Amino acid sequence: MHPLLQQDLQSLPELTQAARDLALGYLQGLDERPAARAPRGQAVDAKPMPLQQGAAAAMALFEREWLPTLAGSAGPRYLGFVTGGATPASLLGDWLTSALDQNPTAGWDSEAPVLERQTVAALGEWFGLSAAHSGAFVSGATMSNFVGLALGREWLGEQRGVCVAEQGVAALGPVRILSGAAHSSIHKAASMLGLGRQAVRKVATLPGRDALDPLALEAELGALAGQAAVIVVANAGSVNSGDFDDLRAILALRQRHKFWLHVDAAFGAFAALDSRVADLVSGLDEADSVCVDCHKWMNVPYDSALQFTRRRDLQVRVFQNSAAYLGEVGERPDFVHLTPENSRRWRALPAWFAWAAYGRDGQAEIVTRNLDGARLLGELVAQEPALELLAPVRLNIVCFAVRGADDARAVQALLERLRDSGEAFLTPTFFMDRWAVRAAFSNWRTQAADVRRVFAALRALL
Repeated sequence: MHPLLQQDLQSLPELTQAARDLALGYLQGLDERPAARAPRGQAVDAKPMPLQQGAAAAMALFEREWLPTLAGSAGPRYLGFVTGGATPASLLGDWLTSALDQNPTAGWDSEAPVLERQTVAALGEWFGLSAAHSGAFVSGATMSNFVGLALGREWLGEQRGVCVAEQGVAALGPVRILSGAAHSSIHKAASMLGLGRQAVRKVATLPGRDALDPLALEAELGALAGQAAVIVVANAGSVNSGDFDDLRAILALRQRHKFWLHVDAAFGAFAALDSRVADLVSGLDEADSVCVDCHKWMNVPYDSALQFTRRRDLQVRVFQNSAAYLGEVGERPDFVHLTPENSRRWRALPAWFAWAAYGRDGQAEIVTRNLDGARLLGELVAQEPALELLAPVRLNIVCFAVRGADDARAVQALLERLRDSGEAFLTPTFFMDRWAVRAAFSNWRTQAADVRRVFAALRALL
């Protein structure tokens, strides 16, 4: 054994204690740590890598050189993107995931895959998904959407009497992916699947909204009949304003037109946990595939997402991995036959810890408090003459314009000043032909006092 490895093995108790202390110092200082930091630029790329000195020296170097440059993205005033933190239970689960280093690909050597199946089923119940849906953990919403569209592609082939998984996408013929406000990952998935970004066609949305217009969708479906196979991507929580497509209306169209319905519910699925907004995801169970992102509103560490589908048989057809050492697929396929990855981290364990520790009620409290926080910020924005609320706060996203900041550069400059104040981190967006600001609430720590602090910091820069 290399001398440094031998040294670190003998010092493992002290090393893990030091790592614990470093992490706790970071987490306990989140209320005062800057929500985000400006990157130092490309000059840092030229710094030489350090010589091998063992784990203790590496930790000291990280603490000195890199920790001060990191965002407080686990904290309550980081409202950019849709980024949750990590609840205490999920953090423990994630640490144990790394320490135990299980391989949940196949079920030959442990019951790690059994825990994943149970966790997927339990979380599916939170979102109102019946036992008709099965699923797996993947790396994030992008990969979950990728899996959903891959299954849709295979289903389209089935309708035309071809097997895309065996014959290739060229056998399928023209495909259109229809959506009102598709997340950028839909375009990326279309590219990776060989369908092409141009296959994604924007359908008209309702006036002043991100929600798809069902009448416009019906017209598109009619026009494409006999011309192209269709996947419809519905949004349960759009990225710009948190808007929802009318799933029931889309499902009614499926009675008259053939299409695969994929629902991007990366964070919107959690609306099911608050009775005030649960109707927004009515009909989710009838979708053909569903995307849910756990490292968003479930507040488990990156990376973690779920994909659900009613057609596990198609999933096996697309992702099965043929190798003698993996054995037969069988009636209960191992995860190696269900996801793009062969090597998989045991992502289910942090989510299992959160589920076991806090249950549905604990997760619902986070959702409800975040919704209240978003509504509070929306009210404060509406009362401020220098700001303009661009959409009702339907869920957890507050979308607003800054009067006088009419282009991307002006909005970005304002948000950089806000970032550099250390008080908050928000991100820009483009909504209804206007550059705007977007605050997304999903962190388990965020309280009303944090909302007021964020607004005060923003107001001071106007």
